[in-house]
Amino acid sequence: MTTIATATTTAPRRPRPAALNLTPSAEQRIADLMAKAPEGTIGVKLSTPRRGCSGLAYSVDYVGEADPMDERIETPGGSFFVDGGSVLYLIGSTMDWVEDDFTAGFVFANPNAKGSCGCGESFMV
Repeated sequence: MTTIATATTTAPRRPRPAALNLTPSAEQRIADLMAKAPEGTIGVKLSTPRRGCSGLAYSVDYVGEADPMDERIETPGGSFFVDGGSVLYLIGSTMDWVEDDFTAGFVFANPNAKGSCGCGESFMV
């Protein structure tokens, strides 16, 4: 009986895209938030709850417990989490912190958003 050895080759895995890219300004804002976070806070979390006239909105909150389904991004100022149910809406997005004379807030460049409401409160994919 002859045994033939077969070599199996697997294609190199394509690197998984980042759930979210943070600008240095966003990382600094996360550090500022963590510096004044309530007791027991382990990080800051981004989620996309259903609300607004376009369907989804960005929400950034403190988190006190890690959810194994969330994406965790370590920043110089602390842990940043992306809600596991929101990752598909955010892949490839960039989160920035912008301040000017009249407003301050996180700004998102989301290639998955197909539209947004007129006031900028919500988006749709």
